Amino acid sequence: MPLARKRQISLVDTPYYHCVSRCVRRAFLCGEDKLTGKSFEHRRQWVEDRLLFLSTVFAIDVCAYAIMSNHTHVVLHVNLDQAKSLSDKEVCSRWHKLHKGTLLTQQFVREGKILSEAEQLTVNTTLSIYRQRLTDISWFMRELNEPIARQANKEDNCTGHFWEGRFKSQALLDEHALAACMVYVDLNPLRANIAKTPETSNHTSIKRRIHNLKKGYQPKTLMSFIGNPRQNQPEGLTFNLIDYIALVDLSGRSYDLEKRGTIALGESPILQRLSVDEQRWLAISSSFETTFSVAAGQTNTLRQFKRRYRQKAQSG
Repeated sequence: MPLARKRQISLVDTPYYHCVSRCVRRAFLCGEDKLTGKSFEHRRQWVEDRLLFLSTVFAIDVCAYAIMSNHTHVVLHVNLDQAKSLSDKEVCSRWHKLHKGTLLTQQFVREGKILSEAEQLTVNTTLSIYRQRLTDISWFMRELNEPIARQANKEDNCTGHFWEGRFKSQALLDEHALAACMVYVDLNPLRANIAKTPETSNHTSIKRRIHNLKKGYQPKTLMSFIGNPRQNQPEGLTFNLIDYIALVDLSGRSYDLEKRGTIALGESPILQRLSVDEQRWLAISSSFETTFSVAAGQTNTLRQFKRRYRQKAQSG
């Protein structure tokens, strides 16, 4: 029996997770159905817009994403510190962007409205639930997938399930796993032969990052690259953005081992810092989902995760 979702996502082990949602019967989410000639390409923008909107609501950062024809990939970072720092009114206002809330929470955020002691206690309990949900990946994926399903079913004039019952999640236990998974996600369109280069891969995080880099800034709706680890560093990905973009490009060139690029993959600064073997990197970054199951990482971090994983299963 598979482990429950709440036990697969363990923030004690890591705040980073790779999540995949697939359409039922591998139906078309986006792209063009060659059998009927009907295009669903506009739905990619639905998903991308919703995903980036949710990154401004939840205390969950989007590290990477790729919107494919019948599935989506996202790499997420749960930001517990951000959730703790939010005021009660900020928590309430964020949740109200998704749902109406209760009559009391609506009154709580209304200027000049004073609640009684009993009402305030009720609101405090509700806000505690909202705050927890803002760091819950299951809630994040639910708020991503359900509106898209309703919109697609309405367009198709049908009812029933649009997504498979549950999204798949993989815990990314260390920097090696995180970098490999982000590259895997960003290069999905190239592997599917629907894009020739990272910068032309529509509805991916790598294209958005490159587009914004040309303008001299990083996108606010994606987790920022902050460079190498250092004291008093801000929250962000501990890679250099330029190095990461070069890494994505080099990895894409190296997928066909018979037609490698002229630049050796091991010469990338990020690979030198992470001490990644070239052949192992190619194997992982080109088949991340099949290489790992519920978690990804180096041998020592995987062993630690597996030990805790078994303990949770036995305690359940």
